[in-house]
Amino acid sequence: MAHHHVEAGPATCQWGYLDAQSKPVIRIKSGDSVTIDTVSGNAAFLPPRDKFNVPQALTDIHKNVQQGPGPHILTGPIYIEGAKPGSVLEVKIQEVKCTTDWGLNTIRPLSGTLPYDFPETRSLPIPLDLEGMVGKLPWGLDLPLSPFFGIMGVAPPPAWGRVSSVMPRAFGGNLDNKELIAGTTLYLPIFTEGGLFTCGDGHGAQGDGEVNVNAIETSLQGTFTLIVRDDLNFAYPRAESNTHYITMGMDPDLDQCAVMALRDMIVLLGEKANLPREDAYTLCSLAADLRVTQTVNGCKGIHMMIEKKLVHPARVH
Repeated sequence: MAHHHVEAGPATCQWGYLDAQSKPVIRIKSGDSVTIDTVSGNAAFLPPRDKFNVPQALTDIHKNVQQGPGPHILTGPIYIEGAKPGSVLEVKIQEVKCTTDWGLNTIRPLSGTLPYDFPETRSLPIPLDLEGMVGKLPWGLDLPLSPFFGIMGVAPPPAWGRVSSVMPRAFGGNLDNKELIAGTTLYLPIFTEGGLFTCGDGHGAQGDGEVNVNAIETSLQGTFTLIVRDDLNFAYPRAESNTHYITMGMDPDLDQCAVMALRDMIVLLGEKANLPREDAYTLCSLAADLRVTQTVNGCKGIHMMIEKKLVHPARVH
């Protein structure tokens, strides 16, 4: 299969939205791999250029690309031949690398999980030691980095038009799921011809919840293998690592997020282990974990995880 490289820049990035009408920046075949460069950073809060490496691509995008309804700079979209509504895009995340020596974390009033508790804006540049793979926090803590893309998604249904990059939905998007590191696989239901995969919102490190709206927001390079799966029929994103299956729920109501992730895990256990619904529900209660993905994106998130070693074909009982 072929390998492609998409650099970040005004010609290859869209700012703040996903849209089924977006023009693809590249067309690839199912099974091809692609290395995608992304950049992150609010123009109002960039760190000093004499101390940090601010990518020229980020400056060029700020000057030449019109921002849509959201804040995220996304690279793409990528058209995958054979992708069509009703099929699923398998996104194998092969490698994720930090590409610059800084990230940002910003507190803003009226934002985050505590919108009224912090009345002043604070933007904190965080130096990144890419050899030691730590972020250097100002009180002396070296925080281990675990880079992942906050946004990986396909285009929304065409009838939705242009949607903000902020709210995650069935097409993926701003999932902010810290489990989706290199070595994991994300599955996204496809809603338009070609799928139109985009990614961005690079995170150097993040806690579950992402409570003040931001992780360590930074520029990343990712390498993905993109495979069209006509044998799968998911209505909502799923993922898996070497050790776990992961289901997801997104909704403004966190309780409803939990319901969605749990229901999909019950379906998954029926598919993978032929478990009746009652037994799957029992196993979820005994061994699966509900985790808060994020509480700040309008549609909040819950993901449910279960170890693969516990998922065995059911025996009659």
